Amino acid sequence: MQIETITTHPYNDQNPGTSGLRKKVKVFQQPGYLENFVQSIFDSLHDFTGKTLVLGGDGRYFNRPAIQIIIKMAAANGFGKLIIGQGGLLSTPAASHIIRKNNAFGGLILSASHNPGGPDEDFGIKYNVGNGGPAPEKYTNAFYQRSLTIDSYKTAHIEDIDLDRIGTQQIEGLNITIVDPVTDYAELMQSIFDFNLLKQSISSGYITLLFDAMHAITGPYAKRILIDILGATPDSVINAEPLEDFGGHHPDPNLAHAQELAERMFSSSAPVFGAASDGDGDRNMITGSNIFVTPSDSLAIMAANAHLIPAYAQGLRGVARSMPTSQAVDRVAACYNIPCYETPTGWKFFGNLLDAGKITLCGEESFGTGSDHVREKDGLWAVLFWLNLIARKRQSVADIVHEHWQKFGRDIYCRHDYEAVEMDIANGIVEHLRSQLPALPGQTFGDYTVKYADEFSYEDSVDGSVSSNQGIRIGFENGSRIIFRLSGTGTVGATLRIYLERFEADASKHDQDAQVALAELIGLAEQFCEVKKRTGRTEPDVVT
Repeated sequence: MQIETITTHPYNDQNPGTSGLRKKVKVFQQPGYLENFVQSIFDSLHDFTGKTLVLGGDGRYFNRPAIQIIIKMAAANGFGKLIIGQGGLLSTPAASHIIRKNNAFGGLILSASHNPGGPDEDFGIKYNVGNGGPAPEKYTNAFYQRSLTIDSYKTAHIEDIDLDRIGTQQIEGLNITIVDPVTDYAELMQSIFDFNLLKQSISSGYITLLFDAMHAITGPYAKRILIDILGATPDSVINAEPLEDFGGHHPDPNLAHAQELAERMFSSSAPVFGAASDGDGDRNMITGSNIFVTPSDSLAIMAANAHLIPAYAQGLRGVARSMPTSQAVDRVAACYNIPCYETPTGWKFFGNLLDAGKITLCGEESFGTGSDHVREKDGLWAVLFWLNLIARKRQSVADIVHEHWQKFGRDIYCRHDYEAVEMDIANGIVEHLRSQLPALPGQTFGDYTVKYADEFSYEDSVDGSVSSNQGIRIGFENGSRIIFRLSGTGTVGATLRIYLERFEADASKHDQDAQVALAELIGLAEQFCEVKKRTGRTEPDVVT
C-alpha cells in the first residue's frame, strides 16, 4: 500500500462541541480541513493498529466524499478493518450498536444531527469510543489540542470503494466490510420489545400510526421495522427516503419543523400514535391523537412503565437526566426508590453511568431518550417503547399521560430558543446573568422566592472528572426553575436556550397551556437575561 504524508497547516476552529465538530459544508471542503481533524483524532488515539473502525453517517451532503477520504486515511494510519454502512449510511444509534457488537476500537459518525443539510448548510463528524458512546471530554480536548499544531496527515493511494455493494473486500491487507445498515439494529429491537404483541395490535387496527422520517436516516429503519416486520400500512411512514438536503427541510423533530406530522396528529383523522426522528436518528418526538408529549414527560412516563417492556421487566437500576430536563423523572425515581442522576447536557455524560451499571434509562429535554442497549440516544427505540406501552396498557397516548400526571403531578415545562445570536451579545448575556447570581438567593419576585442561583458544575460519580460552566440555574422555593444555557450544536452564532419549569400537583390544573402557566416565569427570565432587549427580538425562534 502506497502511503503519502501530506503537509498541512492548522485551523484554529476545530474544537468539538457536545456532539463533535459541526461546521458549514464549505468549511469542511477547505483544503485539508476534514483531513486535519481526522488525523488529529488518529494522532490522539493509541494502540489501534490492526483494529476495527466503524464508519457511517446520516447521508447528508458531503457524506459520501468524506467517507472516501476517511477510508484512505484509516488505511494509511494502520486500522485493519473497516465496517461501513451500505451507501455510507448508519444511524447514530445503529453505529453505536455495531461498535459494541463487533468489539470495534471505535467509530466515526458523520452527522450534524438535527441541523439542516445541503451544499450551503451543515456537516459534522464525531468520534465514538469502544463502548459505542461519544468520546468523553478528555478525548475531545486532546483532538482539539492536536489540531492546533498538526502539520501533516497520512493518506493511502487506493481506489474509491463501492459503498453500495454489501460484502467484504480486501485491499492490500485492509479488510473493508459493507453491511446493511438496518439488519443488526432491527435484531436488537426485536430482543428488547414484544414484537408479537405489536404485530397483533397493529394488524387488528388497535394501533394506527404515522412516523415522519423527515427525509433523514431513519426512513429505511422505520420502513423495515414498522412496515416490513410489524405490518403497519405503507403510508404509515412518510418522508422515508434519505436525501442529502433532507428535502430542503430542517430535520429537527419538533412541532415547528415536523409540520406535516403535526397537522395530521392534531386533526379529526389523527391516528392513535405519531412520531418523528431527526437527521441521524437519535432524537424522537412523541405525539398521540391531539396531544404532544414533552420529552421530559416522555422520559418520566417511560421510567414509570419500564417494567411493562420485556427487556426492562426486572426494573431499572437507576435513571439519569440532563440538568435542563424537567424534574418529572426525579419524582418517578423517588417513588420507586431508585437512584436519579443529574448530568450536564451531552450524551457522553451518561456513558460512564451506563457502563458502571448505575442506570438503565436516561434522557434529555432536547428530544433524546435511551437506555443501556446502546451508548447513544435512540429515536426509533423510543418510538417502539411507546408503541409497546400502548399495546400493553390498552390506553391512548393522552390517557397514559394524564394517568401519569394524576399519580406524580405535572411538571409544566417549555424551552425557548433564540437562535443565531451574535457571539458578543450571547456572551454578554451570560456575563450579565453571572453578575446577578450572588445577590439573587432570598429575593422575591411576585409568587417566586429565589432559593438558589448558581452555575451548574458536575462531578462524575464514576471517574471523578469535573465539568464546570454547564448552565446557569435559578431555582425557587416552590420547586420552579429557570435555566439559561448557550448551546454548542449550532454552526452560526450562538443559540440561547431558556428552560422554564413549574410543578403543578392540582389535577384540575393539569391541562393548562404551558405558555400561559409559565407566563410569570417567562417574564422573570427576560428580566434576568434581557435577551429581547439586547437582541431587539420580540419572541424566541423556537418554542418547545
